[in-house]
Amino acid sequence: MTSVPIHARAGDQGFLKQLNRSAVLELIRREPGISRAELAARTQLTKVTVGAMVQELLDQGWLVEGSLQQGSLGRPGRALHLNERRHVLLGAEVGVQGLRVVACTLTGRALGQRAILVPSTTPEATAQHLATLIMEVLTYPEVAGREVLGLGVAVPGPVALHDPTLLFAPNLGWRDVPFLTVLKPFLPDLPGPWLLENEAKAAAFGEVYFSGGDKPELLAYLSLGTGIGSGLMVGAPVPYLLRGAQGLAGEIGHSVLQSGGLYCHCGNRGCAETLVSGWAIRAALDIPPGVPLETALQPRMQDADVQVTLRRAGEALGMLLTNLHHTLNPSDIVLGGSLTRLGEPLLGPALAFFREHQHDLYARTASISIHIRTDSTFLPARGAAAQVLASVFHESSVLG
Repeated sequence: MTSVPIHARAGDQGFLKQLNRSAVLELIRREPGISRAELAARTQLTKVTVGAMVQELLDQGWLVEGSLQQGSLGRPGRALHLNERRHVLLGAEVGVQGLRVVACTLTGRALGQRAILVPSTTPEATAQHLATLIMEVLTYPEVAGREVLGLGVAVPGPVALHDPTLLFAPNLGWRDVPFLTVLKPFLPDLPGPWLLENEAKAAAFGEVYFSGGDKPELLAYLSLGTGIGSGLMVGAPVPYLLRGAQGLAGEIGHSVLQSGGLYCHCGNRGCAETLVSGWAIRAALDIPPGVPLETALQPRMQDADVQVTLRRAGEALGMLLTNLHHTLNPSDIVLGGSLTRLGEPLLGPALAFFREHQHDLYARTASISIHIRTDSTFLPARGAAAQVLASVFHESSVLG
């Protein structure tokens, strides 16, 4: 295919300016402290163009500059950073057992966050609860008075992004729910963009987008909660999510591990969720809903039935990790969600199974990095906020 250069006709000027602004902001986000000269060299824009653009972004409150620093290109330049004092990103999560909201700066630093245990019932009732929680967070001293850039909402199921619609949430019993449309009447004045995303995909996005340092080649985030999901994030050179043809990439909780096994909420039999998930462990140990699983199990950890149940669930999780590793070969795996707080009785057998099932081909390669996030309560909401920022940086009407 022949490459055709882009020439700026009169009608293209606004579009090209927006592309350049997006490139500059993204580079400053990824490399805080970069100078104007380094920006010009990296973006291949003229120093005059970069200087004018940076000054405009400083005047609009998107950037701040620090002291003079000796750069790699000779003359000292002022370090450029995203402005953390003017804007706020809102992220929320609709969980099976509760709701979470976080307010972040442009660098992902949490200004305020709130979580409540309230089982999600109907979409309308859940939307009303969530709107109340969002309005509460907006009154926090660190948040109040800032310019809201948008809202991202993470949900426990696959999402059709063009609508956007929550296609199916088996553990909620919701199907084809345009949740943002349901939520809008309760927050009529909250500015956009508004985004809807699968909770595991949102968490994976935030793990990469808001992280410093080198980006992973391929990160797999496993959400271990009431259900089991995953998000797959390519880290470099430009981060993006692997979604699949119908947006179902990562729905590993409904991969079949046991032919002819127990029925899953999705309608299949022998899914991973029937062996390792919050609802499967509750069912095996007769734990009623409404009480956090780790709270219910804490006084029973020495009981034989609890130890056997968690060991079997852990081995199933190890099988899931092995299949994921052998299929996609991610460079990093992150385990998050409420089940991680069950600790060694669940995670020990999982990691042992994983190590024992690395055949010779994988044993010869560099070891995979597995990270456990026991405090992952707000990761999906924070990741949804990160997606708002990514959207804003590529939206000309917001940047002006």
